[in-house]
Amino acid sequence: MESRAVAHVLDEIATLLELHGRPDAAGFRGAARAIAGLQGVDLPALAAGGGLARVRGLDDGPRAVVEDLLATGDSELRDRLREETPEGLFEMLRLPGLGPARIRQLHEGLGIESVQELEEAARNGRLATLPRFGDRMAEKILRGIAQWRETGTPVLLPHAMADAARLLGWVREHPDVARAEAAGALRRAAETVAEFDLVLVCRAAPAEVLASFTHGARVREAIGAGSRLVTLRLDDGLVVRLHGTSADDFAVAWWRATGNEEHVAEVRRRLAARGRRLVGDTLRDADGRVRPVPDEATLYAEAGLAYVPPELREARGEVARAAAGPLPAVLEVGDLLGALHCHSGYSDGGSQIAQLADAAAARGWRYVGISDHSQSNPHAGGMDREAIRRQHDEIDAINASRSDVRVLKGVEADILPCGRLDFDEATLESFDYVIGSVHTRFGMNEAQMTERILKAMDAPHLTILGHPTGRLLLTREPYAVNLDAVLEKAGAAGVAVELNADPHRMDLDWRWLDTARRHGVQIEIAPDAHAVSSLEHVALGVLMGRKGGLRPSDVLNARDADGVLAFARARRSLAPA
Repeated sequence: MESRAVAHVLDEIATLLELHGRPDAAGFRGAARAIAGLQGVDLPALAAGGGLARVRGLDDGPRAVVEDLLATGDSELRDRLREETPEGLFEMLRLPGLGPARIRQLHEGLGIESVQELEEAARNGRLATLPRFGDRMAEKILRGIAQWRETGTPVLLPHAMADAARLLGWVREHPDVARAEAAGALRRAAETVAEFDLVLVCRAAPAEVLASFTHGARVREAIGAGSRLVTLRLDDGLVVRLHGTSADDFAVAWWRATGNEEHVAEVRRRLAARGRRLVGDTLRDADGRVRPVPDEATLYAEAGLAYVPPELREARGEVARAAAGPLPAVLEVGDLLGALHCHSGYSDGGSQIAQLADAAAARGWRYVGISDHSQSNPHAGGMDREAIRRQHDEIDAINASRSDVRVLKGVEADILPCGRLDFDEATLESFDYVIGSVHTRFGMNEAQMTERILKAMDAPHLTILGHPTGRLLLTREPYAVNLDAVLEKAGAAGVAVELNADPHRMDLDWRWLDTARRHGVQIEIAPDAHAVSSLEHVALGVLMGRKGGLRPSDVLNARDADGVLAFARARRSLAPA
């Protein structure tokens, strides 16, 4: 590994340490400069001869990282720090003029964990409550956010939903807009969204109504004025496409603006084969007569198709399936009976077990599973055996005191680089179920990582494979792994695979859900909750499940508690006597 690459890792660690307020951040920053100054030096040879100890500015901690990098090509410290850092803080690091020290102050002082939360705080005056933050700093931050958006960087789905809600509120204030709805990638529930499509039902001529938006105070740039499709760049950097239509043509316009290009083209071909054609947003028959389309289901019926839900309109075979008959009932939030991937104060969660149980009961769930980190993850407060004993005693007491919801005993055990699950078999046996996840050594090559995960699935106590590719949307690519081999093994071994619904993960990627189903894999939709509020992530997981065509029968936590426990026992039956 070259000195420049090593220096980059040390500098990234310094930034992460600074985000956490660690005093050793400066030492890593200095070590990065020291290593960067060794360009042309054979680092492995230098390390082999003990020369790293003689490099000025390279203290014990940074030197251990350098040795780790040279030996494995990866840094366990960096991996751990990235895992324990709220993902939204990485996005904030991209904003001009906002360094890790200020981001830490925002996070600790106001609980801000995303660009969207920062923008809201800058607009509503909350920033002024922090030392060295005032109106001028708020304006500077808002300008930085606008510049960042102008780069075309997409945002996570829940943040896009919040932006869309504000945009819809803005356009609905117009006196000539009778209705406005979101379309495009947002309505298809894409994991990330870069631009926003809004369909407007206009009381006056659509082109005139849209033209009036181009002169608004918020608008910095407008393209297409005088037409029924106008693209606006707003003062906050957001790009919005306004599709104007009439009430009679709304269903067709909404459909056209929702599906991707290939889906729309496929349906148009089906319409043409049945003597139908679209003229703008109006459907006509072979004689040119208008055919009323009161809703999207009618349009699909005109094409000889069953209704295709918006999340599926991605041209991945859904049109052919709709031609064969009604599509299977899609997954609904109400189909989930509980959640299994939840962290409490016993590791890095911000809520206590009783609070999670109360929140689960309020959602109508029948159970909630507590799956705190295992001992090999000390940075996330991983539990030792004594902590496990105390946690299980607490869970037993809670279960004895209430009948409306059941608390299950789980753990998120690290899958170690050798493929072994953290904890011995006797300890693993004390849990109702075990989630196994990779939290370190992301730099393994595909063969190594695949072997690591396949070996973990040989362990009979492994119930669920957690966030199977380790990706963090917009900040970290998936690690190299043969996912088809992993899903095939999971199906054969009876291991469930997680669809981690944390908006930064969405892992398993919905595009692999059909493959998982073909291999007979049960999917666990997980909030990966670190507080009561993040139990809401399951709704995003259901959206991803819908995109992947999941049915309730495909989902582990659509079973009741006894069904989940039976699934785990079936795995343990493979254990040697």
